[in-house]
Amino acid sequence: MISIVGWDIGGANIKAAWLVREGNITQSVRLASQSFEIWRDKDRLPDVLEAVLKDIDPELLPEAMAVTLTAELADIFATKREGVLFVLESVLARFPNCPSFALSLSGDFVPLDLAKVHPLEFAAANWLATAKWIAQMNLDCLVVDVGSTTTDILPILDGRVCTTGKTDLERLISGELVYTGALRTNLAAIVQSVPVSGHYARVASEYFAISADINLILGHLSPEAYDCPTPDGRSPSLITAQQRLARLVCADTEQLDAQEIYKIAEYIYAKQIQQISEAILHVLSRLPFHDPIPIIALGSGKFLAIEAGRHLGMEIRDLAFIGSAKESAVAPCLAAAYLLSDQLEAEQ
Repeated sequence: MISIVGWDIGGANIKAAWLVREGNITQSVRLASQSFEIWRDKDRLPDVLEAVLKDIDPELLPEAMAVTLTAELADIFATKREGVLFVLESVLARFPNCPSFALSLSGDFVPLDLAKVHPLEFAAANWLATAKWIAQMNLDCLVVDVGSTTTDILPILDGRVCTTGKTDLERLISGELVYTGALRTNLAAIVQSVPVSGHYARVASEYFAISADINLILGHLSPEAYDCPTPDGRSPSLITAQQRLARLVCADTEQLDAQEIYKIAEYIYAKQIQQISEAILHVLSRLPFHDPIPIIALGSGKFLAIEAGRHLGMEIRDLAFIGSAKESAVAPCLAAAYLLSDQLEAEQ
């Protein structure tokens, strides 16, 4: 039996997966996550990590930890180097007696003390955990993982990860990283204008509403699934989401009724699907001539990936070993746990 905790330490969310395996047989998987905006109080990170682990099991003592991170991009850090080092040191400080390994952009797990020597090799590698894990299935597919903030588009051919970018910058250029997600995306980053009463109104470039608001209005998310802070600090509900969306065009719910607001939400949703669809076509255009490949849709915004795939006429395929929406939403940390488990088993 081997017990591994995989981490995905982001700037806005901390996610963990506890995996127990015996050989190739998965005995149990337990998950936990917590919203945490690291730029507001970065020194709380060690305590948040401990709280997430206790949410899984108050007595949990894993044999090892697999760490992926994206929190280094938060602007509380002057450089990504500083951010990576802060995260790695936070893990070491909170769990000093647990062997912990960070996934590098080369696909190797490295002890955290050694990872600190070349920190930029470990920045934003969570996507690679997902890609390497799914590539083990020898599938020809396009993984589209839509999270709360970003979308990863990852081609897998003949059991190989066929991405062209590794760093965030390279992946933005290649189309493999798109800054659009199911919860936290500022709507002014999706549209510049929206239809209102037969006219187009330019939107206010303010932090009035986010993608979680349109998805709540359209019924894609429940209020409970709206698990990031709202722009106005009020609770997530249909009424407050409508009020936030009305402010996108400098109006309110006395000027716009529920039907008009719903139509605005539908329009923005279609534009977000278009963003993802265009990135998928960008990535597909680089692949060698090949039979049509299916989309593997993952993430808390899996519904966006599915809709983009349908829009393009692509097959959508589910993975039997990702059995729940919760597992799909935390694919990188679950993947990291499986990959480190494989590595430690091979070394025994």
